[in-house]
Amino acid sequence: MPKMIFVNLPVTDLDRSKAFYEAVGATNNPAFTDETAACMVVSDVIHVMLLTHAKWADFTTKAIPDAHSHAQVLLCVSADSRADVDAQVDTATAAGGKADPTPTQDFGFMYGRSFEDPDGHIWEVMWMDPAAASGETPAEAAA
Repeated sequence: MPKMIFVNLPVTDLDRSKAFYEAVGATNNPAFTDETAACMVVSDVIHVMLLTHAKWADFTTKAIPDAHSHAQVLLCVSADSRADVDAQVDTATAAGGKADPTPTQDFGFMYGRSFEDPDGHIWEVMWMDPAAASGETPAEAAA
């Protein structure tokens, strides 16, 4: 069984956050969802646990930073193409997110953009040339 990752994010409005993540392609797993938390499945191995602030407090006594003004983590997911990067950011923006809170990265063989969810959590979306991902020198870098 491949290792899985469960990203836990504190959210101020669980229903709004569920709707946002569904709009950007995640599906809700009702087996791990209630009025305090929602499990949003991004892929077979990536799950985002949306936690109300009260639920978050069950896991840690550390303060929840305002992600609109403070960054503690940048989350990054891969995309199948440069066009897919743009489409994912456009979809997130249309769903109520904010496009490009971090600089666009364009290195020819690698391209990335980002979006913020409604609570300010930053997601980067990145495409890398398959040759570069497998360790080969991409054509753009060899030139």
